[in-house]
Amino acid sequence: MAQLAHWARRDPEKVACHFPEGGAAITYGALEARANRVAQWLIGLGLQSGDGIALLLENRPEFLEIAFGTRYAGLYYTPLSIHLRPGEVAYVLRDSGARLLIVSPALAGLAAELVAEGAVGDLPRFAVAEGLPGYESYEGALAGYPVPAPLPQRPLGREFLYSSGTTGLPKGIRRPLIPFEDQDKPEWDMTWKSLYGFDADTIYLSPAPLYHAAPNRYVLRTIGEGGTAVVLRKFDAEAALATIERYRVTHSQWVPTMFVRMLALPEAVRRRYDLSSHRCAIHAAAPCPVPVKRAMIEWWGPILWEYYAGSEGIGTTVISSEDWLRRPGSVGRPVNGVRLHITNEAGEELPPGEVGQIWFEGGPRFAYHNAPEKTAASYNAHGWASLGDLGWLDKDGFLYLSDRRADLILSGGVNIYPQEIENVLSRHPAVAEVAVVGVPHPEFGEQVHAVIVPRGPADGEALRAELDTWCREHLAGPKRPRSYEFISELPRSEAGKLLRRILKEHYLSSA
Repeated sequence: MAQLAHWARRDPEKVACHFPEGGAAITYGALEARANRVAQWLIGLGLQSGDGIALLLENRPEFLEIAFGTRYAGLYYTPLSIHLRPGEVAYVLRDSGARLLIVSPALAGLAAELVAEGAVGDLPRFAVAEGLPGYESYEGALAGYPVPAPLPQRPLGREFLYSSGTTGLPKGIRRPLIPFEDQDKPEWDMTWKSLYGFDADTIYLSPAPLYHAAPNRYVLRTIGEGGTAVVLRKFDAEAALATIERYRVTHSQWVPTMFVRMLALPEAVRRRYDLSSHRCAIHAAAPCPVPVKRAMIEWWGPILWEYYAGSEGIGTTVISSEDWLRRPGSVGRPVNGVRLHITNEAGEELPPGEVGQIWFEGGPRFAYHNAPEKTAASYNAHGWASLGDLGWLDKDGFLYLSDRRADLILSGGVNIYPQEIENVLSRHPAVAEVAVVGVPHPEFGEQVHAVIVPRGPADGEALRAELDTWCREHLAGPKRPRSYEFISELPRSEAGKLLRRILKEHYLSSA
């Protein structure tokens, strides 16, 4: 894959990345020069190939120069969620073995708590831009390396990401560094280029935090291909549409909650912006309700591409808009020569149409950092790997997701899949978003409870009766919710994943 230095030599004045809210437009030449200085600094601190650093930054230019600088220096960089608490930050710093921490003044409160609570210990710590009390100056550190200089031929550094922790503490996924001589070889998974068409003419919109896997990787891939990335500080429905028009965005990536919020805009606002440059809208991270995706295709045209994968990188399925319209709800078929298998709890392979655990065969191996037992649990006797999700295949090999095994509801000895119920409820016109969980029941163990975000003002009792009638028409008895709750917003990670465990913990604690 072409790298930053290549494009900096070829077209130094081309913009590599826009940060619209701050008005920054970073050229290839400027980004390459800053990344080189970052690499010089980190090497000058004595960091060796394979060492790592941690970042606690919102979406801002320094994020990219540090990411590319660590690549040049043969180091790992671990981006941390800016919403973590001090104890969680301390856990990831300790578990990852980070050798230093870089923070942003925008996170002054958290940065001060980290120091006051001793969460960072004696770890060297730096703050970008104007700096922060208790942190050394990042700009001051780079001032010691004022000009680009030749760098040692180290392995190519890379991200060291942690899962979003939807079912507990985040798990680190640390991949081997890429040998220097192999740095221009294609990645194992080139789906993003072969199917989505990324090239030097790409203008890629990222409305999500760079500390998550997909935004991080796709922004760096865009720049690696000589394209231009547009990185929003945070998602806003109308601002995202305005950004597509302003920068003539060609490619973008979303999560379903963003679709929901854009669809909720008044029709006049949705039609106000020229989206004609937009030819590829990628989405993943969470199941997309069928009515939501259908409405997006009707609005944007058949430019949506959905994929199912994980930070673990064991395999990917992809589906185009055309295939999805023929198979609503599917997340596609595997790519890159990987095969899919669905098994029951005894490990026996299941036929099409039956729900079981999803396994990928033929993808690269991975390991959870410092967690050999979790790694072992992700593989079976055949060497197939799983993310712990449940689903089923149709007769043509298209995958449909059900749930995570941990989210199953066991009511009166019956396995109930929340996703099936959520799919039914999401089709009701009064429902904007829905989550289904099991709540304690003295006789059956658990009962089905539906948490609803209404589409606009609603009379709770009337809507409850309406939804109950709807479910009686579309669901078998044990699957129908026995109780409903109406809230303004579901708990989600910054990547858009439903934090079902937060809901379950709430109901367990109040039982």
